[in-house]
Amino acid sequence: MSRTFAYTRVSTTGQTTENQIAEIAAAGFAVDPRRVISETVSGSSAIEQRPGFMRLMDRLEHGDVLVVTKMDRLGRTAIDVTATVARLAKLGVRVHCLQLGGADLTSAAGKMIMGMLNTFAEFERDLLIERTQSGLKRAKTEGAAIGRPAALDPATQNAVRAALQAGASVSELARQHGTSRQTIMRARDAAAA
Repeated sequence: MSRTFAYTRVSTTGQTTENQIAEIAAAGFAVDPRRVISETVSGSSAIEQRPGFMRLMDRLEHGDVLVVTKMDRLGRTAIDVTATVARLAKLGVRVHCLQLGGADLTSAAGKMIMGMLNTFAEFERDLLIERTQSGLKRAKTEGAAIGRPAALDPATQNAVRAALQAGASVSELARQHGTSRQTIMRARDAAAA
C-alpha cells in the first residue's frame, strides 16, 4: 500500500510551512501529519545538507508518493532537482509537484517537463556566461580595471616590501596596515613577479 509524504521547506525561521501544507491538502493529497517533513534551511543548501530531507529519504519505500508545492523545494538548480527526482524514481517513489499542475515528475510526461526545464535552465546559464564575458571584454578594451581594487596602494606596497626586507614580520605589517596577512604576502610576492 502506497503512502503519501509531503516535503515542505522555508528558508528562514520567520517563515512557516503552513501555506505549503494547506496547498497540498487543497490539491487533494491526504497526508498523515506524521508524514509531513518540514524544515527551515536555505534553498542554496544541497539536498545532502538538509537533515529533514535526508531523514525522509530513509523513510521512503517503493510505491510511496512524495508531494512538493514547487520544484525548488527539491534542489538549488534544475540540475539538482533532476538528480533528486532520478534518485527518488530509482527507489520507486513517485514525485508530484503542484507548481506543475501536480504532475508526477517520475512519469514519462514529468520527465519530459524536467528535460525541457533543464534545457531552459542550461540555456539561461549559458546566456549569462556569454553576457558576463562580453561585458568583461568590453570593459577591458575600454581600460577599466577588472576585479577588486588592491587593498594597498603602490606606495604602501613598496613600503611593505622594504619593511619585510628590513626584518619586519608579515603579521606585524598586517596589523600595522589594518589588512590581512595574505595581502601583505601578495605585496611581497608581486615584486618577484
